[in-house]
Parts: sequence; structure tokens; C-alpha cells
Amino acid sequence: MKRYLSAIALALLLYGGGRAFADQRREVAFSALEPMAAQDARTQALAWLRSTGKTDPQTMERFEAIWNQEGHIVLDLVAETLALGSDAAAKLLAEARDSNAPSPTKVPDVLKDAKAPLFFRGNLALAYARALSTRRVHEETLDVLKNFRPEQVVDPAAYLFHRSVAEHALVYKSEATQTINRLLEDCNASPDRYKTVSALMLLDMQTWKDKDLGAVARKMESVERRLDLARGGPQTQKLQKEVVSRLDEIIKELENKLKSGGC
Repeated sequence: MKRYLSAIALALLLYGGGRAFADQRREVAFSALEPMAAQDARTQALAWLRSTGKTDPQTMERFEAIWNQEGHIVLDLVAETLALGSDAAAKLLAEARDSNAPSPTKVPDVLKDAKAPLFFRGNLALAYARALSTRRVHEETLDVLKNFRPEQVVDPAAYLFHRSVAEHALVYKSEATQTINRLLEDCNASPDRYKTVSALMLLDMQTWKDKDLGAVARKMESVERRLDLARGGPQTQKLQKEVVSRLDEIIKELENKLKSGGC
């Protein structure tokens, strides 16, 4: 508990500082973001399911079984409903959750179909991005979430949290700071784990410098992650070259200091 309170206190101290080092200002006055109540989410999920034409007794029985589960978060119940009513959604979520499946390289077409209801696209995108985030597929996590806003999903805190994790991992310092600030300020009902991890990410970014060994280490971690995802293409090769080049520079700098009698 003490560690948690310290992290939250740290986040409060870093609100202003985070904005300062990111050199950003909010152009829009955001309001509080509350999660959708379970009953409201159930009503919207049922309306969507009926709109698909799947109203047979068996499907309705499965819908009731989903929403009668205890201890499940609303996003999970909505995602199960979307998978129940859409084969495309079921396939997409299954692939995203399968750690042995190839990681995606683009935003799925089903999430870009403007003819589909926003309730379907937005919440499917969030559930999909959350699954990719757990597999460290940060590029596509961010690409997917950028197509929607936290106000358009049943769990705004989850949207902001997983977006900030992706931005932090990809070393998008200013973007991650803005996302974390909004999560900590506007999502009062967000889980403690989101607040704690977000505060720690904010603290971590305060220590970032462009050309120190820490920056090299972050690029090396990115290379390792991309190789784990079988992404050894041009982007990974570019990062590898940048790591080697910067390490050479650091070694030369140290050699020059030694030659000049520095310590």
C-alpha cells in the first residue's frame, strides 16, 4: 500500500513537470471519463446483437450466460458479445490472443469499416488492442487505438492505459506523457494498477536523455522485441545500425577522455 501511495503522490508531483518536459499544452478542455455502467453496456450490447439478426433462442441464451458471469469486467463481457454476434470479431480476437499466431502488420479492415456501428468497432478495437498489448505488439496497438477516442468505448481508462504503454515502449515521450496525464487526471475510477504503472512510466520518462546509454538500451530492447515478433525487416535493421553507431560514438568519447587525462 505504501508503494502504491508513493506512486500516486509521485504522479501528482509530475503532472506539471510531465507537461513541461514534453513542451505540450492541451488544446481541448477534457472532462472526466467514466466507465460505462454494466447495465448500460448490456443494453447497448443486446441492441447491437439484435441488429445482426442473431436473435434465435440459443444465441439469446448464450448472451444471458455471458452477462450473468460474476467477476468479469465490462469490456470482457462486451468483447464476448461481439464475438458471439460476429464471426469476424471472434476470429480477430482469437488471433490477437494466440501467442503463437503471427503478429499483425496493419489495422484489420473490420475495424475500419465505417458502415459498422461505432459501438462494435470501438470496443472490438479496444479488446483487440489490449490483447496485442499483452504480446508487446506495440506498433499495431497504437495504430488501432488512434482510430478511436476514449469517449467511444466502454472502458476509457483501459484505452488510455494501453495507448500509453504502447507510446512509452515506442519512446514517444511527449505523446505518452499527454496520454498518462489524461488517464491520471480524468479517469477517477481507473484501477489502481493503471495509476501505479502510469506513474512509474511518467517517472521513467523524466530520466530519458537522447544520446546516453539509457537511450541505447531502449533501442536494444526494441530490437529484441521486434526480433521476438519475427520482425527482422528494414525498421529493425535501422535500429540495429543506430545502436552500433551510437555505441561506437560512446566508445570514442571515452577513449578521447582517457587520452586527454579525463576520468
